[in-house]
Amino acid sequence: MLIGSPGSGKSTVGEALARRLDADLLCTDTEIEKRAGKPVSDIFLEDGEEHFRALEREVVAEGLRVWEGVIAVGGGAVLNEDTRKDLVDHHVVYLQVDFGEAAKRVGMDVARPLLAGNPRTQLRKLLNERLPVYEGLASVTVPTTDYHPEEIVDTIVSSLPDLPETTGKADK
Repeated sequence: MLIGSPGSGKSTVGEALARRLDADLLCTDTEIEKRAGKPVSDIFLEDGEEHFRALEREVVAEGLRVWEGVIAVGGGAVLNEDTRKDLVDHHVVYLQVDFGEAAKRVGMDVARPLLAGNPRTQLRKLLNERLPVYEGLASVTVPTTDYHPEEIVDTIVSSLPDLPETTGKADK
């Protein structure tokens, strides 16, 4: 389970980690878009954040129950109390990114409705609000600033409990 702020690398690292583990990736935002038939930004604009959060909770809860591979959850999913409770028994990797790097990665991306207006100010506010949640849920914290995705994956793989030996990807 990968958590982190916008721009932390959840999608990119999630794809690389899934490849390394020969597993599938569930990106909850992508799954929400599939189910809703429209981009996250349109869900926010047309249906509201509350509707998006309900869809997000459904996708995350289902993923935690049945998904066998890597799960990358949207940055705000962990704000849901039920989701936080569900994560207690899972290996949660917090992808930590410095503010400056997150701002660079996010840029002026219109697909991030919570960063509308002044993206840098909104991002700083989100990071400040969510940081204690991310840190509190993390089984392991992995910095992503100035690291290549494969280096990040190396760190994550070395932290995994009971990695199946059939992957041959890491020593345990």
